[in-house]
Amino acid sequence: MNDDNRAAAARAERAAAALFGRDRASQALGMRITGVRPGWARVTMRVREDMLNGHGVCHGGMLFALGDSAFAFACNSHNEATVAAAAAIDYLAAAREGDELTAEAAELWRTRRNGLYEIVISNQRRERVALFRGRSYRIDGQVAGEE
Repeated sequence: MNDDNRAAAARAERAAAALFGRDRASQALGMRITGVRPGWARVTMRVREDMLNGHGVCHGGMLFALGDSAFAFACNSHNEATVAAAAAIDYLAAAREGDELTAEAAELWRTRRNGLYEIVISNQRRERVALFRGRSYRIDGQVAGEE
């Protein structure tokens, strides 16, 4: 890895740590960042009893929240303050209590102000549970302080 790649990786880690440190929602849902690099992030969450809907499966809003958090860490990994402009999700399979879900977010396209990200949410058996797509918009400022 060259010096530019090392600096970008360190920047992504600093930005993710700073953003997660202020993200009370992701923390309350038990999410963990298990990987981050420029334009990419992986976040995990275990489905708890209090996350189940009336059918006894994981509430779709919880899956959306997991995908949205992975999206946030990926699009802010360049340490440029970025927010969601749009997002959509397709539910593919039920997630159940005790499932360990992983959301892997990848940058598909990015310009100075906009980005497009695809997030795949899978269970511990690597079965796809949902597909999330987000469009980002860059605002002023940085996530982890001035560089």
